Amino acid sequence: MELKEKLISMKEAASLVSDGDRLAIGGCAIHAHPMAFLRELVRQKKKDLTVVGSLNGLDVDLLAGAGMLKKVETSYVGLERYGLAKNFRRGVEQGEFQMVDYSDYLAFNRFHASLEKLSFWPCSYLGGSDILAKNPDIKEFNCPLTGKKYYAVPPADPDVAIIHAAAADVYGNVLMPQKRLVPQGVDVLMARSCDKVIVTVERIVSNDLIRRHNDLCFIPKYRVTAVVHAPYGAHPCSMPQFYNVDEGHFQEYVDASSDKENFSKYLDAYVTGVEDQEEYLEKVGVKKLLSLDLPTFI
Repeated sequence: MELKEKLISMKEAASLVSDGDRLAIGGCAIHAHPMAFLRELVRQKKKDLTVVGSLNGLDVDLLAGAGMLKKVETSYVGLERYGLAKNFRRGVEQGEFQMVDYSDYLAFNRFHASLEKLSFWPCSYLGGSDILAKNPDIKEFNCPLTGKKYYAVPPADPDVAIIHAAAADVYGNVLMPQKRLVPQGVDVLMARSCDKVIVTVERIVSNDLIRRHNDLCFIPKYRVTAVVHAPYGAHPCSMPQFYNVDEGHFQEYVDASSDKENFSKYLDAYVTGVEDQEEYLEKVGVKKLLSLDLPTFI
C-alpha cells in the first residue's frame, strides 16, 4: 500500500483551523507548547476559538493577548516561576472571553472521555467545591447499580489537537522519548482524542529510523492529519531533551504583557511583524538558540 505524505507548511497547517474551533493545545505550563503554530494562527487572524486543556500557560496567554479567544476550559493557566499569565487574567477580568474551571485530574480525564467516545466522564469528588457551583455543564446523577451520587463531566471533544513533538517522518509517524514527562503524556492522550491532529516537530526523520525505533512511535500515522517541520517550535518554552526555556525572552514576554499597548508592540516585533518561524528565529538569534540546546535522544 502506498504511503501518503503529510508534511506541509506551517501556513497550510494553520489554515486547517477554522474560526470557532475547539483546540486542544499540547504542552504543559511553560514547556513544549506548539508556539510556532500558535504564532501563525495569530498571523492568520483566527477568531472565536475555544481552548480545552489541562495545564496551560504561554499558549493560552498568547491567544488571549491577540484577542482570539471565545472560551477557555482548563484547570490552570499560568507561567510557573514567571508568575501570572497577565493577558489571560486581564481578558477574564474584562469579560473578553469565558473561563470554565475544571480540576487538574478532571481536565485530563475529559480527554479520556473523548478517546472512549463517551458522552460524559463520571467522578465522585466534586460535592461542595466551587467547580461544581460555577460549572453548569457538570450534572449530578445516581449510579444505577449502587445509588451512589456521581457527577457527569462533559468530554473535551476538541475539533483540532495541535502538539509539538520530537520527530516524525513525512507520513506522520511521531517519535517521543520512552520516559516521558507530563507534557508528552498529555500530548499522546490529546492526539488519541481527536480526529484532526496537527503535529509540529523538531526533526523530520526517515521512515527507516521510525521502523528501527518503533517502540518510540507513540502517535502513529493514522492518527495524524498533518506534520510540520518546526525547529525550536516551542520557543520560548522549553522542549524536554532538546532545549531549555529561553529565560531572557520569556521575561521580555512577561514584561510586555503588563498592558495591552506593550503587548501589541511585542506582537508587532515577534509575531505579526515577521513572516514566519524562520524569520522569528532569525530575530531571536542563532547564538541565543544554540545556548539553550540539550542532549537529545534522537
